Amino acid sequence: MQCFKNAQEIDSIHILDRAFHYGDGCFSTARLHQNQFELAELHYARLKLSAERLMLDVDLNLIEATLLQLRAQYSVLNGTLKIIISRGEGQRGYAFPDHAADLYVLYYPQQTQSFQIESIESGLLDQAIGLSMPNLVGIKSLNRLEQVMLKHEAVEKGWIEALVSDVQGGIVEGVSSNCFIRINNRWITPELRYNGVHGVMRAEILARMQTHGVACEQRYVDLDEISKIQSLFFCNALSPMKAVDVFDQRPLDLQPCIELFKTLQLNQMHDYVQSSNKDE
Repeated sequence: MQCFKNAQEIDSIHILDRAFHYGDGCFSTARLHQNQFELAELHYARLKLSAERLMLDVDLNLIEATLLQLRAQYSVLNGTLKIIISRGEGQRGYAFPDHAADLYVLYYPQQTQSFQIESIESGLLDQAIGLSMPNLVGIKSLNRLEQVMLKHEAVEKGWIEALVSDVQGGIVEGVSSNCFIRINNRWITPELRYNGVHGVMRAEILARMQTHGVACEQRYVDLDEISKIQSLFFCNALSPMKAVDVFDQRPLDLQPCIELFKTLQLNQMHDYVQSSNKDE
């Protein structure tokens, strides 16, 4: 793993960094495949919106400056990119420091393959998440304690990913993914009005559904509807489709997921965008 701060390679982080003290910042996790920064526009857009909501003064051009250095070091970039924006170093107390935010880029090199469907067993977690402050809804902030606790429960149950509900009794997302649910032969994704992360892969899938005329409703999904679920899959920037074949010991239908994966060409990210742009 390599770490860069404001496009300068580093091997340590200052003890007064507010990311450590308060989780004061946001992040995005992306995939690099064959030198391509997949879903880059969506990652940049979310980081820009998050920085505006959190009032972080950050230069996002530092991401590309870091990538230029990495491309000079490696013949091919494959792996995971974690981009972290911290409000930076500060003295004791919650008040904002009077300086620009710091941008960290962590590169985890590893072999990558074209995306394929993954089939998993899953279920509903017992723990529920709370409601977010309205202007923080959708932001992937550095405050991830809920996900840490949820992941521990999922691991104990033997699940890679699992459905998560909120204190109002609605289905929200997965532990580290968004979800798409099929009920009454129709795709649905929770609307994420009061909590949850606005995932880049969720946005990409919704856009492709619209392009291909695949209906998908964004609405509140009540826990009472779980028994009606026919098909279910999870998605995030590192995996477009983890399809659930068994949910709480009940078999689900994988075929709609398989058909959707093919229709939306989810095995392709960069190439799909290029071909789509040529048609415009």
